[in-house]
Amino acid sequence: MENEDTHRKLNNYACASVLAASTVSAIFGYVSGVMSGALIFIQEDLEISDFEIQILAGMLHLCALPSSLVAGRTSDYIGRRYTIILASFAFLLGTVLMGYGASYLILMIGNCILGIGVGFALVVASVYSAEISPPSSRGFFTSLPQVSLNIGLLLGYMANYFFEKLSLRLGWRMMVAVPSIPSLVLIILMLKLVESPRWLVMQGRVGEARKVLLLVSNTKEEAEHRLREIKGVVGIDENCTQDTVEVPKKTRSGEGALKELFCNASPSVRRMLIAAIGLHLFLRIGGSGGIYLYSPRVFQRTGITNKSKLMLATVGMGVSKVVSSLTSMFLLDKFGRRILLLISATGVVVSLLGLGFCLSIVEHSKEKLVWASSFTIILTYFFVGFMSIGIGPVTWVYSSEILPLRFRAQGLGLCVVLNRITTVIVVTSFISIYKATTMGGIFFLFAAINAFALWFYYTLPETKGRLLEDMETIFEKNSKLEIQMKPHTNLRLLCR
Repeated sequence: MENEDTHRKLNNYACASVLAASTVSAIFGYVSGVMSGALIFIQEDLEISDFEIQILAGMLHLCALPSSLVAGRTSDYIGRRYTIILASFAFLLGTVLMGYGASYLILMIGNCILGIGVGFALVVASVYSAEISPPSSRGFFTSLPQVSLNIGLLLGYMANYFFEKLSLRLGWRMMVAVPSIPSLVLIILMLKLVESPRWLVMQGRVGEARKVLLLVSNTKEEAEHRLREIKGVVGIDENCTQDTVEVPKKTRSGEGALKELFCNASPSVRRMLIAAIGLHLFLRIGGSGGIYLYSPRVFQRTGITNKSKLMLATVGMGVSKVVSSLTSMFLLDKFGRRILLLISATGVVVSLLGLGFCLSIVEHSKEKLVWASSFTIILTYFFVGFMSIGIGPVTWVYSSEILPLRFRAQGLGLCVVLNRITTVIVVTSFISIYKATTMGGIFFLFAAINAFALWFYYTLPETKGRLLEDMETIFEKNSKLEIQMKPHTNLRLLCR
């Protein structure tokens, strides 16, 4: 019993390392949250159109595409820690330019640089967290980046509310410039933290990896067991006692990993890839990005015109996200990933249907419906809460833990690319779609997408409490995901 409790307790050093790395997610969360309000003031100050606002909002996610694509290879080449530093530097430069904000062009450039930071941050924070974490508390640790992101969103919404009281010209510039300070602090902090032990073994630096594992594990036995498992995956003899081992160049740099993933992967690894891609795809096409960014416009449709009240309503969204994601942290390792996904998706579908009906009534009414504002805000909070207790955090936890070590960083990078592509599509078309249809209609569309996602989540196997090195076995023997990639043979021919 004592041994079991020892394995389950949280390791303080691992917790501190993941918390520090998760700061990069908090910065991204703040940027995303603050833009929901800042866009209103930017449009008024610079006198730009709705189309230009959509392009500005989408630029962040569009520029995250190329950096997401190279983030995995970069983190395989220079390490997880220095990739986080790169992301922090991009956030520092981008927020300084955004704060300067002399023109629409400068804002676009600043937002593009921020997007580069976002691409790196989304990939490396999850990979670093998964590789540092002990198996018994990996759900808790790997959900920390998502919790940090939600805390950042809340801080962004709060900044909207408080800085809105300043002059128009100064207020929104203060909103977008704040992240420059934590970005600089994070650069300094990450220089002091340890590197991922799994990346160190990939480089043949077994002695350094052992020292790190002793710090982030609860017992020496646990550290040695984790080291043996990692060495086995990398292809190093488990009984080898050398501190430095020669490993193939392609293992050290991740060369050819994506080609191998698509062309020569086993059926179980293909199922892992389908699962990871599917989670990220449904997370974004389900509408969360558009709803978070344009929530003030949604509330405006119900008759709320006071900007201070609009900003205060978005603060409530941030509170709902933080409370739900904190709750999720403690449930992931107790109930598992799959059950939270199913509960979350069901709640999201019901909330979106409610929003669709409510906003449809508002749009077809000739009178101002006082109750509609309250119902819309409450249902939006329910949507945010259900999204943040399951689909949001589990997507990142699950996709960062299931892919094999050789493919993990670059495979997650591919997922983030698709994540950003679908986000760009949603945020750059949200206004156009609801104007072409109705506000209620777009919520019914999102409800239908999430209903289909519910079936997809049902097909996924549980991964709670298993070693990262065991995931291929789980998907090979226990996976309910029977989707097969029919053009696999053709892919092999094309790759040749």
